[in-house]
Amino acid sequence: MDERYIRNLGALTERECIVLRTKTVFVAGCGGLGGYLIEMLLRLGVGTICAADGDVFETSNLNRQLLSSPLTLGRSKAEAAAIRAATVNPDVHFVPIPQFVTEENAAELIRGCDAVLDALDNIQARRILARACTQADIPMIHGAICAWNAQAAVIMPGDDLIDRIYPEGVSLNSKASLSFTPPFCAAMQVALCTRLLTGRPLETGRLYVADLLDMELTSLF
Repeated sequence: MDERYIRNLGALTERECIVLRTKTVFVAGCGGLGGYLIEMLLRLGVGTICAADGDVFETSNLNRQLLSSPLTLGRSKAEAAAIRAATVNPDVHFVPIPQFVTEENAAELIRGCDAVLDALDNIQARRILARACTQADIPMIHGAICAWNAQAAVIMPGDDLIDRIYPEGVSLNSKASLSFTPPFCAAMQVALCTRLLTGRPLETGRLYVADLLDMELTSLF
């Protein structure tokens, strides 16, 4: 057992740690949510992480995005994630993809992955990603934040949960985000992903919603 992962034991079995080393996870987005997802997956010991984002860092990212700093402003988020990955856990195979998720590339981006983590910031891209996951028979772990609120869900292929969360005509009007909301949401997503990848019992198709202002956690659907 690699000493790096010794503290995983007790919460995970040695067999589960070995299983995680064989898994490939795709992270859609390397911003507020994505940066923390990548960090947690690296430290957890997932064997291969592919992360896609066509954006660059700007000043408004500094209040919440782990990979952003004054030194990374104007730089590719995916490339910054690769540098972080090499620093945190060079044993993980990290594949940076400086592209946005689109209808044209979604299927290729997630090909061969065991799970897909949604760290996107718009409804259209989430729908595209969910459709691609269904077509490829890959589970998607949804995550989203707004101000004091975070939500996460495991969406199995064929489940229409994304369309129920974001029905036609709905729009995202607030861009408010606090420093602590993305890591909280990422923790929910990675916890769900870990259970999925290690074969632990897991209820899918439910949306877990956290209100960090009133400290309430509820589940919907």
